[in-house]
Amino acid sequence: MKLASLKHGRDGRLVVVSRDLTRCADASHIAPTLQAALDNWKRHAPRLEMLAEEVELGSVPAERFHEKDCASPLPRAFQWADGSAYVNHVQLVRKARGVELPATFWTDPLMYQGGSDGFLGPRDPIPLGNEDWGCDLEGEVAVITGDVRIGAGHDEAQRAVRLVMLANDVSLRNLIPEELGKGFGFFHSKPASAFSPVAVTPDELDGMWDGVRLNGTLTVRVNGQPFGKANTRVDMTFDFPTLIAHAARTRALSAGTIVGSGTVSNRGEDGGPGKSIAEGGVGYSCIAELRMIETITRGSPSTGFLRRGDRVEIEMLDDKGRSVFGRIDQVVGG
Repeated sequence: MKLASLKHGRDGRLVVVSRDLTRCADASHIAPTLQAALDNWKRHAPRLEMLAEEVELGSVPAERFHEKDCASPLPRAFQWADGSAYVNHVQLVRKARGVELPATFWTDPLMYQGGSDGFLGPRDPIPLGNEDWGCDLEGEVAVITGDVRIGAGHDEAQRAVRLVMLANDVSLRNLIPEELGKGFGFFHSKPASAFSPVAVTPDELDGMWDGVRLNGTLTVRVNGQPFGKANTRVDMTFDFPTLIAHAARTRALSAGTIVGSGTVSNRGEDGGPGKSIAEGGVGYSCIAELRMIETITRGSPSTGFLRRGDRVEIEMLDDKGRSVFGRIDQVVGG
């Protein structure tokens, strides 16, 4: 099934969305919010699934589904833990800096805890106080979990995946070096993220979900021009259960925890840095990666970061050309 939160109060109003994303039915009589549904998933999920089938059959009242009316599926969450599952991306960043990639990066995931007290809606503008901060998009896949006990293993973590969605993990690149230099992690450089209009249960993803990874093309456009079309399964070093188990190593995760993949990144066909779409490659899911490749190949970056008025679109289509999660469509604002 496909679930969304229409803008309403702080935590949205839960609706079940048709498979083609054209209609939705109010689900507040089952659970008022998505968080409430996740808190008692065993009880609520079967009723939500029944409502989803009724929406498809047209046997319940439904309204037109407008993605512009959506908040994030979880407008705020108990936890947002973003990994770096595509080590190719990390390797490029290190190479551009002339720094060797530690061998442990291939076996031990990177992860940071982001702000989760308020997410941007999929069509909300991206606030930007200063263009010199280096505003960047980051196209990612994310999952929402049920409760995960401390020390959970891979299989238990796999069973905890409740929903899958897309993310734009906004980064302020020029603030990152100074923050990391303090040795205490991200804060100012990681403002509010945005997620796709719809979150989807794994069973609804048909052949696109293999139980641990999403297999699809993450389409990224900047100012209407193709920027990236990376495959989300290829080059994913750490699958989602591995990321979830890593997050749960020393703490339990509450239902409604969001775990991100980090920037989706593919190698080039020759195993080296990826190429832009114009050069016959699959492009990139963030501007920083392109800048790193420009630095590696030409000595310095030439592509600028986002500026006010720039438009970012992130979406995934199925094999029939239909949007799976809806479209993140944001304009950089003031």
